[in-house]
Amino acid sequence: MSTTLEDSLAKIKETVTSNKVVLYMKGTPHAPMCGFSAQVVNILDHLGVEFLGQNILEDEGIRQAIKVYADWPTLPQLYIDGELVGGCDITTEMFQSGELQTLLGRQ
Repeated sequence: MSTTLEDSLAKIKETVTSNKVVLYMKGTPHAPMCGFSAQVVNILDHLGVEFLGQNILEDEGIRQAIKVYADWPTLPQLYIDGELVGGCDITTEMFQSGELQTLLGRQ
């Protein structure tokens, strides 16, 4: 039985709304598979933020659906409180400005 796009989108919605911080990434938090994913993991680790890492390489349905879910074509994708924050560049800029720490309650 194959997973439909609708099934994958529902799974993503459930994941991002039931966890405070979710990172859809290539690889895992302990073994990122790309530099951009590693950068976001490093930022979250530096801030001491607990987050759920979702390896899009393990599920082709999720890999395709995550790009549709928030109409954002690239990975990683960081979600906080169910909302897409952005990818590596936006997360890095927000961290450098202090905006990410404010959003996460880590002033």
